Amino acid sequence: MAHKITLIPGDGIGPEVADATVRAVEATGVEIEWERAELSAAIIEQSGTSLPEHVLESVHRTGVGLKGPVTTPIAGGFKSVNVALRKQLDLFANVRPVFTLPGLKTRFEDVNIDMVIFRENTEDLYSGLEHEVVQDVVESLKIITRYASIRIAKYAFAYARKNKRRKVTAVHKANIMKLSDGLFIRCCREVATEYPDIAYNELIVDNASMQLVMRPESFDVLLLPNLYGDIVSDLAAGLVGGLGVVPGANMGEKEAVFEAVHGSAPDIAGHGVANPTALMSSAILMLRHLGESAAADRLQKAIAATFAEGKFLTRDVGGTSGTKDFTDAVIRHIG
Repeated sequence: MAHKITLIPGDGIGPEVADATVRAVEATGVEIEWERAELSAAIIEQSGTSLPEHVLESVHRTGVGLKGPVTTPIAGGFKSVNVALRKQLDLFANVRPVFTLPGLKTRFEDVNIDMVIFRENTEDLYSGLEHEVVQDVVESLKIITRYASIRIAKYAFAYARKNKRRKVTAVHKANIMKLSDGLFIRCCREVATEYPDIAYNELIVDNASMQLVMRPESFDVLLLPNLYGDIVSDLAAGLVGGLGVVPGANMGEKEAVFEAVHGSAPDIAGHGVANPTALMSSAILMLRHLGESAAADRLQKAIAATFAEGKFLTRDVGGTSGTKDFTDAVIRHIG
């Protein structure tokens, strides 16, 4: 029976990388019924909401979404689509595997990086509770709850055990924010006692950032509140080639949305040069979620083989090829 999946192509380069990813996923042989839900900055402006009802209804219906980037205005305009999706669907766990791709030249090409970052996705400063106290004085509230902290910690430790990961590192700033980050870290410690087979340690976020740059190979599973998780996951992506090559998943109790975490890159949209690796890799996470592990393995090996071959890489990772040539190469390696 075919899997029903909501496809949200997005705007900018979104439709290009989405179409490439659909081709690659279908080449694995998995039967999928794509329910296309259009979403762009223009549609959002017209509808007056970051998350139009037709998108929300589609994900509720299918339970699984694959999403390309959607342009979000900076310092004004409508609120982030990603934040709206996470809140509306209670996608509490942001999961981002970060790993070395064969043949991809980075500053750490002689180091094998293989970590998974778990970011609490629903609260912290991303709750969006801001107000102007007096003119030119703005207050933003940082919300940390026991419920959300325990939930993300359990998700990260359960993943570590299931996937035979050796260590979970909780990242915080509880030396300064003793109540908010203090609550988060106490919850992590509590859950850690339920997993004696998994090593557990803690790092202050500024030290963790330094350690990631100096010795990224020492990290396995990272567990963070929302804001630190957002920053650290992008930092980690930079260690392995950038946002164009790392996948992302937003997991909830009922629904899941898999997305490329890079921007919509309107400057190159329509030129056929966008790198679809991030969304293809997110589709691998989606296939595993659907129980299609064999297909996920085939696609993952095909992407790795394409990078190792090095002939059809896009410009952002040092190549000269376009989206179509890269995708064709991946599909050839799927066989």
